[in-house]
Amino acid sequence: MTERKPIESWLTDMDGVLMHEGIPVPGADTFIKRLRESGKPFLVLTNNSIYTPRDLHARLNRIGLDVPAESIWTSALATAAFLDDQHPGGTAYVIGEAGLTTALHDAGYVLSDADPDFVILGETRTYSFEALTKAIRLINDGARFIATNPDNTGPSPDGALPATGSVAALITKATGKEPYFIGKPNPLMMRTALNVLGAHSETSAMIGDRMDTDVLAGLEAGMETFLVLTGLTTVSDIDRYPYRPTTVVDSIADLVDRV
Repeated sequence: MTERKPIESWLTDMDGVLMHEGIPVPGADTFIKRLRESGKPFLVLTNNSIYTPRDLHARLNRIGLDVPAESIWTSALATAAFLDDQHPGGTAYVIGEAGLTTALHDAGYVLSDADPDFVILGETRTYSFEALTKAIRLINDGARFIATNPDNTGPSPDGALPATGSVAALITKATGKEPYFIGKPNPLMMRTALNVLGAHSETSAMIGDRMDTDVLAGLEAGMETFLVLTGLTTVSDIDRYPYRPTTVVDSIADLVDRV
């Protein structure tokens, strides 16, 4: 097996790695501090498209994690970058929150329900039957279907919440059209993040708490992968997958000395 090159840049998931249900994971603050002191480029990634990087910076800062807004990469930003590359200056009907609509506006997109080029589905806590009906009709009329991420559920203090993947399945059932998912595990999310950093996959690492998104995305992008056990995945879960992370650690605290 080819020996990997030293890690020069880092990507890390947010929920389950740096924080868990709004509480910082012990050692996460030290890891971020070490990263910033090292000068190595890094990004905190999230499939959640609800918040803008500034929103997330403020939320993380409140729990003692000092992550600059420019060091946060969301599925909404990756979606906007993809559309700007594929179909610049287009129009879209959007189901989502400010994180997604702001990213699309910044990419030069016009949000419209009048014969849009795309229907874009993102995360929201208020999915509307009326909005979903409109999305279905627009897709049936020829709009192309994009979804920010494939996560079927999201966490909450009261238990699982339906997320973008579940709602996308409803639209697919009604239209017969599958969306193109931008977020993890699509390696496109990782490639765009690496491009933002000006980094190369051979000298980059991905930290995550999920085998089916974080580890898979990092693996397919050619990166070194670290699985932490502070989120959704347990040791017994790992063998259910036909691939493995490069390294398994208890938490991000175990990676401080790797920076």
